[in-house]
Amino acid sequence: MTDRAWLALGRIPGLGPVRQRALLERFGAVERCFQTGAGALQDLGLQAAQIAALQRAPEDMLTPADRRWLESPDTDLCRWTDSDYPPLLLYLRGQRTCLNQAMLAIVGSRSSTATGVATAEAFAKNLGEAGLIISSGLALGIDAAAHRGALHSGTVAVLGTGADLIYPRSHLQLARQITGQGLILSEQPPDTGPRSGLFPRRNRIISGLSLGVLVVEAAEGSGSLITARLAMEQGREVFAIPGSIHSPLSRGPHRLIRDGAKLVESAEDVLSELGPLYAVLRGSPATAPAADWQPTDPDQAKVWAAMDFDPLAPEQIASRCGLTLTELSAILLGMELQGYLAACPGGRFCRLPPAS
Repeated sequence: MTDRAWLALGRIPGLGPVRQRALLERFGAVERCFQTGAGALQDLGLQAAQIAALQRAPEDMLTPADRRWLESPDTDLCRWTDSDYPPLLLYLRGQRTCLNQAMLAIVGSRSSTATGVATAEAFAKNLGEAGLIISSGLALGIDAAAHRGALHSGTVAVLGTGADLIYPRSHLQLARQITGQGLILSEQPPDTGPRSGLFPRRNRIISGLSLGVLVVEAAEGSGSLITARLAMEQGREVFAIPGSIHSPLSRGPHRLIRDGAKLVESAEDVLSELGPLYAVLRGSPATAPAADWQPTDPDQAKVWAAMDFDPLAPEQIASRCGLTLTELSAILLGMELQGYLAACPGGRFCRLPPAS
């Protein structure tokens, strides 16, 4: 009955974490919240619709999605009364033990560059191998890259939808992979669809569960900056990876750095800032890309030397290395296939760091 009562509590209209906690502190057990008189509930300042809902039996409050949740073998609830609880009722799918491990959030732009995606994956992989669980929001771009990088070491996806609904739908397979070694969680009841106001709310959970937040790419006004500022307010570490002064996606990290975030260039930078925790993490972090990561073919080496990790148009590259666009086109294709370069929006190209 207990899980059914908790699910029913999550269905009370407009009853957020503060009021939920007040109820539990007043009545002790979640079942007793549904067994008390209207007068005691009015004393807590509850609205008429909330009081009416609490007068019903918990079983009557459950939706079909709640019943499917209870029947699923890979679901769980993280309750106020649990030893590993945060101050929320959370709906869990996957490996609950991730909540008991040191966690770092990696967030960034949905409209990320190829370099940003590669960087997020590399940092997530290296930090995961060093012993950290990587958390993010399962959004397009940097979030998804962070999850992919940490699939084998463990990653936590915090959703703005119900934990039974994956958004965007293109990440359904990624979500299945996450539950194998990691965890999907949400504070929203099952069958809650995507609504714009829910995504900023989930950001406080991402930062709150983590020791710190690493921002890879973010434009001004990005939701990633909300996560970073929440982390600062919660006393967490904030890290930012700098980029080109010409890129709009560098403005967010650069602003954070001006506001006191730690500028980082490698996983080692992050781990060293975490202080004493670093000593108990397993494994050795990888550092920046090796200096000898470059093609051996002379023409490719010439193009490599002319390029940056920031995207360049073929005309710019050709001008720098003295090749015609026809000659350059074949070289760029070969380097892209070999993993040295990535094609970027607008027909541009950029260097990629080596795969770890």
